[in-house]
Amino acid sequence: MTFGRGGPPVVVLNVGGTRYSFAREALKDFPLRRVSRLHGCRSDQDVLEVCDDYDRERNEYFFDRHSEAFGFILLYVRYGHLRFVPHMCELSFYNEMIYWGLEGSHLDYCCQRRLDDRMSDTYTFYSAEDIRTEPSGGGSGSSKSSGQPEPPKDQGSDDAVAPPGAGEKKWLERMRRTFEEPTSSVAAQILASISILFVIVSMVVLCASTMPEWRTAENRSLEEQSRIIEAICIGWFTAECIVRFIVSKDKCEFVKRPLNIIDLLAITPYYISVLMTIFTGENSQLQRAGVTLRVLRMMRIFWVIKLARHFIGLQTLGLTLKRCYREMVMLLVFVCVAMAIFSALAQLLEHGLKIGKPNEGYASIPAACWWVIISMTTVGYGDVCPITVPGRILGGICVVSGIVLLALPITFIYHSFVQCYHELKFRSARYSRSLSAEFLN
Repeated sequence: MTFGRGGPPVVVLNVGGTRYSFAREALKDFPLRRVSRLHGCRSDQDVLEVCDDYDRERNEYFFDRHSEAFGFILLYVRYGHLRFVPHMCELSFYNEMIYWGLEGSHLDYCCQRRLDDRMSDTYTFYSAEDIRTEPSGGGSGSSKSSGQPEPPKDQGSDDAVAPPGAGEKKWLERMRRTFEEPTSSVAAQILASISILFVIVSMVVLCASTMPEWRTAENRSLEEQSRIIEAICIGWFTAECIVRFIVSKDKCEFVKRPLNIIDLLAITPYYISVLMTIFTGENSQLQRAGVTLRVLRMMRIFWVIKLARHFIGLQTLGLTLKRCYREMVMLLVFVCVAMAIFSALAQLLEHGLKIGKPNEGYASIPAACWWVIISMTTVGYGDVCPITVPGRILGGICVVSGIVLLALPITFIYHSFVQCYHELKFRSARYSRSLSAEFLN
């Protein structure tokens, strides 16, 4: 076997003793991520990160995985339908799917329901991150018993002697888990409780500062105290964000995470408002106008989203929205198409045809869009309503159509929500077991 573009045109995959031949160029855009990674391998180390072993002479890659499960996965690659292997545990087959780069959403709907029921019974969920981060070892948690890949080991290393810098790496890893995983240790729970307390205090102060009684001349001292409390909260959030950035493994990946972006959006306005106060002065015309500063101060509401670090429910919501963006776009398209059709018809029937007295609530199509959206979502404020008989018939059709169109993508979103909930619940339970072991020690 040779690496690079000059390699042999045929590649052999040996999965559990069953051999499959593929054209080398076909691996480049192969639907299975683990297989497609072979196309970019340029060294022995790159290959061993993807497969368990390989044969140079025959250009054959070995995978110690379930051969029958891989055969069913290849049927999905060819025909686009993925179902469970008969007489095979659903969780074991799902583990094989994760290994090859598939997700539960690739399963047919009937098998997705089976997987949801099984995970609901056992509260077990295997994710791609678990496969990458789960340590391999003996006993029931070893990689062989769970079907997870075991990273290659250095044959010449001595387990009794720690490599240089191992203590520092272990300390950084412990610090990272303390700040990133609230249930990983007692210290992590204490830090999470303090962070939640600061969020609650900052939200209470923000809500109280908008009350008219708070801003009277007699309550200047309360306003000064609220600024001090705000500064203390910002100081805590800033220190927490800096420490988490320092102990993170990948700084670029840290900056790209949504929760970290939200932290930055919640912290930055405070420092901008402080700088504006310093440069413009307390009693300047710009300060009295205060529009920019009020907007910046109100952006502190993003601190509420920081609670997602500590509550599975908010994490499940965010992960569901991330994985169901296609369904959300489809839902938005449904609403926009229906809005365009019904608003045009409503404007024509209520205002354009001039049947009786024109309804000014439908003077234009954009104005009629407001009536369409509140009707399709069955909110019905009543501020705009049809008065003609054809318009009322159209309104009934609009309401029924909205119920149907909104219900169609909800099934897929609900299914993804269940999967995300079990994944996060399993991950939280795993860290809780680590916390119990820490108490016992």
